[in-house]
Amino acid sequence: VQLQASGGGLVQAGGSLRLSCAASGGTFSKYFMGWFRQAPGKECEFVAAVSWSGGGTYYADSVKGRFTISRDNSQNTIYLQMNSLKPEDTAVYYCAGRVVSGSYEYWGQGTQVTVSS
Repeated sequence: VQLQASGGGLVQAGGSLRLSCAASGGTFSKYFMGWFRQAPGKECEFVAAVSWSGGGTYYADSVKGRFTISRDNSQNTIYLQMNSLKPEDTAVYYCAGRVVSGSYEYWGQGTQVTVSS
């Protein structure tokens, strides 16, 4: 499966952005999907994940209550609604997918999110 992330940009602190990740080339509903981010000089970190049907969602503590992950299997797309953004949310955001438990096998190209103070 190929993943294409979009929706990043520059926003002021307290603002919102919605990221999208479109999948192609596979049976999308088979993939457990997630968002990760990597800030300059830091390791890649987990942000959020959504189960195959969308019924289960999981969040890093740092974004819980501010970010919402969702998916639309009819559109082969997942979303990350980001509200109350903070400068520390600045990073390149990647979407990723996996079929089985364990490491994510498929990664998108990343989209830059910059939050100014």
